[in-house]
Amino acid sequence: MSDILNEPLAFVGTTDLAGILRGKAFPTSEWASRLVQGVGWTPTNVQITCFEVLAESPYGALGDLILVPDAETRFQLPAKGNRPALDFSLGDIGGLEGAPWELCTRSILKRALAELDAVAGLILYGAFEHEFKLTNFAARDGDAYSFRGFRTGQDMAETLIAMMRQAGVRPDTFMKEYGPTQYEVTNAPATGVRIADDAAILRMLTSEAAEMHGLRASFAPILDPTNVGNGVHVHLSFRDKAGAPATWNAKDEHGLSDAARHFIGGILAHLDQIIAILAPSDVSYLRLTPHRWSAAYNNLGYRDREAAVRICPVTGDSDAEMARRFNFEVRACDAAASPHLALAAIIFAGVEGIRGKIEPPAVTQDDVSLWSSERLTKAGLTRLPQNLGSALEVFEASETTSRWFGPEFKSVYCAHKRGEMACLDGMDDNAKCARYGEAY
Repeated sequence: MSDILNEPLAFVGTTDLAGILRGKAFPTSEWASRLVQGVGWTPTNVQITCFEVLAESPYGALGDLILVPDAETRFQLPAKGNRPALDFSLGDIGGLEGAPWELCTRSILKRALAELDAVAGLILYGAFEHEFKLTNFAARDGDAYSFRGFRTGQDMAETLIAMMRQAGVRPDTFMKEYGPTQYEVTNAPATGVRIADDAAILRMLTSEAAEMHGLRASFAPILDPTNVGNGVHVHLSFRDKAGAPATWNAKDEHGLSDAARHFIGGILAHLDQIIAILAPSDVSYLRLTPHRWSAAYNNLGYRDREAAVRICPVTGDSDAEMARRFNFEVRACDAAASPHLALAAIIFAGVEGIRGKIEPPAVTQDDVSLWSSERLTKAGLTRLPQNLGSALEVFEASETTSRWFGPEFKSVYCAHKRGEMACLDGMDDNAKCARYGEAY
């Protein structure tokens, strides 16, 4: 048998409006030139929905862009079985003259981070916590959080952990989650744009590791309307310019510094206006309901896993240790969202809170879904939009989000999501969940 010739390829990717990692490959030998010239990209690509149908596009067949790799995200995917090794990186989409494209999710995040720096002089520190399901083996009673359930996924998990280290994504934990065949994987915190980069890479590596073991991982927001969904919890804290923690205040009842409190206040004040970005699928709103350990109201909770934003309890034997570990998490998010776009929306809202010194609602420690409408109103709490159509209308009508994202982005994004919803016309919830289960 004659030898088969192979020339190694490098793949550069971007997370798009559908939250899908898309990109293009080129010979690895051209890496140095592509680092400057990028690879060609088409504006209308942004309107490819998660169902591979093009939503209405203002660009048509016109226009040219370039996708430029970021050398700091470069790593090697290992070969395994019949899967070859791959040189991988994330990149930014820009015009031929080099300016960032206003629909590039990674560039939008960089702009949001620059605003946080300009307004508050703070560096964002955090990580995305992911839940997913392995869809091609049978669920068993007794597996939730169990040793047996963990052992079922251990081989795949150990491959994933090794791949994470090779990619520069520091592993944290892996566990069998509550839902049938559901698992959770977390990585250690990073700073700035790397927070979202790590999330995108982790999702890709999880799918790679699962396929290497004959499994299939799905990050779809919910696969069964009668069961729990897959959440994404965005853990965040701050560092000052010297690298010192800036989230914790020992004198505050719940440990929040002024900047953290106002940042959370901004998120919660604008959550209904950005939920179409954080929870961007038709079935996301099956998960954002009371008693699914998700989020249904714009509340700030302490030790409450149904709060939209949760103050995470931590322990430490000194003020310095408490300050280092203290964080809060945004829970009204799922993996149908681009991690870059979701994090940008959170930052824009948080910076608005710091700029305007917005106070969050009083911390809740009980089930707000049982509150009367009068009590909710008095506490400043509102029910989040209950379907994607309503969420898009709130997003579209918001003058504040127009200022953050620009009118062209909003128009294209809403057209994208409405094109996605049109693919589901006539389907019941089970059929919709199955369709998203394949896409994510």
